[in-house]
Amino acid sequence: MEYIIAFTIVMVFMLIGDWVSAATKAFIPSIFITAVLFTIGFWTILPRDIVAKASFNTSFIGIGISLLLVHLGTLMSLKELLNQWKAVCIAILGVIGTLILTLTVGTLIFDWHTVVAAIPPLTGGLVAALLMTNGLKAAGITSLVALPVSMFILHSFIGYPLTSLLLRKEGHRLAEEFRSGKGKIDINAPKMTSVGASLDTNKRILNLPEQYQSPIFIIVRVSLIALLGNWIAGLMNGAINANVICLILGVIAHQIGFLEDNALTRAGVFNWLMYGLLAYIFAQLSLTTPNIIAGIIVQILTLIVLGILGMFLASFALAKPFGMSRAMAFACSLTALFGFPADFILTTEICHTVAKNDKEEEYLTQNMLPKMLVGGFATVSMASVIIASVFLKLI
Repeated sequence: MEYIIAFTIVMVFMLIGDWVSAATKAFIPSIFITAVLFTIGFWTILPRDIVAKASFNTSFIGIGISLLLVHLGTLMSLKELLNQWKAVCIAILGVIGTLILTLTVGTLIFDWHTVVAAIPPLTGGLVAALLMTNGLKAAGITSLVALPVSMFILHSFIGYPLTSLLLRKEGHRLAEEFRSGKGKIDINAPKMTSVGASLDTNKRILNLPEQYQSPIFIIVRVSLIALLGNWIAGLMNGAINANVICLILGVIAHQIGFLEDNALTRAGVFNWLMYGLLAYIFAQLSLTTPNIIAGIIVQILTLIVLGILGMFLASFALAKPFGMSRAMAFACSLTALFGFPADFILTTEICHTVAKNDKEEEYLTQNMLPKMLVGGFATVSMASVIIASVFLKLI
């Protein structure tokens, strides 16, 4: 009984976020509303282990995120992945803009340890926050132990709506481009929406009779690719993040016909895994209290403003040379604030609500989602871990 209650509460919070997003046509992102609900819940009556009790524990997430990243590879071709080098450059240079402003102006306002503890989670995700928390504990700087996780939590509340606004602007621009006939759907690219997905049996290397093409057959193949990705990452001692390897292997497996377009959507498990991953991310909101936040809110907000300003200046300057709109370039930079799965959720919500029909949605998704996903992996999965490793030595 206790577990089904926990599961129901978690799902209801996500449902409310989804409904608010639908009612406002994604002006208010679903993950923003759900994050607010979890924060209020954890600060009042929700048990801190409610997400784990709902079955979304670390084992589930370890499996789920690997499978999801292989799946994302089936949404891109190898050519498409390589073509996103501009998004990678803008995202990384946006992070550099954040580093420059926070390390210069930030250190004029706050002490060195405060700035150093806050920057890695500002330019990355949960892993960077946890690395800095453990580093501060080891160094005996107990007064700042709560800062990294608090930064990770609060910058999302600013990053979600701001990114949603930018993506909406880009979505409307692309929609007008498509309606005028200037933009065309790439018929050779993988189909990114469930509506656009079409099974091309000629590309299968395992072209078994139809009765064997079951959802579990898809899941097994995705699992094998995820297993291979984690094994390779282990051989490399984590030199390249396992998530990045899973994404690349997913692209290759799709390219050679081992996996279909939109693999886990076809298998009927994509949403389940995505909700589980989101629930786990929201569970981190339980690590803070109002008293903790109140004691460091000024430092956090100031550094967030400086960090986002650095991203804006870098993306503003680079947008035209890299052939992107300023809204799209800034959105790519902002992926450093949250990464996957938030970048996926925000982008697909905007594409779905801005588009007036299925073809428009496919066009918008083709032109926005790869940039956001690759930008997020470049910053959160790679750059932020490197930055955290360097900054640990500066404490």
